[in-house]
Amino acid sequence: MGIAVTAELEIVFDTLTSSRKYPNLIARPACSLVVGWENEETVQIEGIARAPLGAELQRYQERYFAVWPDGQNRMSWHNIAYFVVKPHWVRYSNFGSNPPQISEGIY
Repeated sequence: MGIAVTAELEIVFDTLTSSRKYPNLIARPACSLVVGWENEETVQIEGIARAPLGAELQRYQERYFAVWPDGQNRMSWHNIAYFVVKPHWVRYSNFGSNPPQISEGIY
């Protein structure tokens, strides 16, 4: 799944309304994500997902398309949707370092 990150650390991604995640996030917007694993580094995120609309959606799409230009091709799909996850807890882990490096924060 392709993601983009805003300056406010919000996670932006697209999905299909026919996907399993779409109705789950609409019904229960509290969610968790894990990003990474290259060199045993990950970022764990807990937050609240929402589907932005109107001008706000366009602003998030611009950020997403800056990272994933091919995402613009999916805009013509009738069942494409976008979510933004605003984190309230983040943990960075690097188990490739000795000792392992772990830091977390509440936002």
